Amino acid sequence: NFLFIERQKRNAYTRRYANIYFWRTYDRKEIDYIEEYDGELHGYEFKWGDKMAKAPKLWLQTYENSFFETINKENFLEFVT
Repeated sequence: NFLFIERQKRNAYTRRYANIYFWRTYDRKEIDYIEEYDGELHGYEFKWGDKMAKAPKLWLQTYENSFFETINKENFLEFVT
């Protein structure tokens, strides 16, 4: 929740307008937070610690030109500022 709200504040302050989504399949593969802006999808998976996540295979197949990034303790400041 913290990352979601702080990202919303950042987008409002910088006037970056994005459509916000959550993505999950029937077999429970998911991406925590998705922004759509400039005609592109940017998917973010939130992890505690320094863990790294892989994009679900179906996400990569369905949205070939999309971006995916793991947000964790090491890089969360870049995500919210």
